[in-house]
Amino acid sequence: MSPTKESAGKSSFPGFRSRAAQGFTLIIFLLFTAMGGSCAEEETLEIRIKGKTFYVEVADSREERSRGLMFRETLPDDRGMLFVFPHDQTLSFWMKNTEIPLSLAYISKDGTIKEIHNLVPHNEQPVQSSHSVRYALELKRGAFAEAGIVIGDRIEGLP
Repeated sequence: MSPTKESAGKSSFPGFRSRAAQGFTLIIFLLFTAMGGSCAEEETLEIRIKGKTFYVEVADSREERSRGLMFRETLPDDRGMLFVFPHDQTLSFWMKNTEIPLSLAYISKDGTIKEIHNLVPHNEQPVQSSHSVRYALELKRGAFAEAGIVIGDRIEGLP
C-alpha cells in the first residue's frame, strides 16, 4: 500500500515519531547530565580588595585545588581563582602546566593578605607560605600591584 497525500510522512505506527523524539531528547539530556561535571560553570564569588572587585572561581575540593588554573590560555583582568582550605595550614603552590603568568596571595582566615608572590608559567619550584593560612588567591601577574593591593590589606566577601 502506498501512502496517500494525507498520510505521507506519517508512520504506520501511531505515536512512533513522538516516542522517537522523546527517546532522542532523553538521550541528549542524559549525555549533557553525564558531562555536567566537566561542562558546568564553576562556582564564582565576588570579592573586594581596597574597593576593587574581582570575580573568582572557588576551588574548595581536592580535585578543584589540584587542577587550579592549569591548561588555561587566558584569564580576564578581573578574574582569578580562590583556593579554600578546610583549616589553617602552611601552603605550597607551583605552576606545573600553567600557561598564564600569575600573582599569588596567601590569606589568613580573617581575610588579611599575608604574602604576595609573582609566579612564572611552568615553573615546578614550589612557593611555600611563610604563615599558616586558610586561602590562596591567584590573579593575573601584576593585578595586586596594579590595584595598589599590598600585604596587610583585607579581602571582603570570602566564604
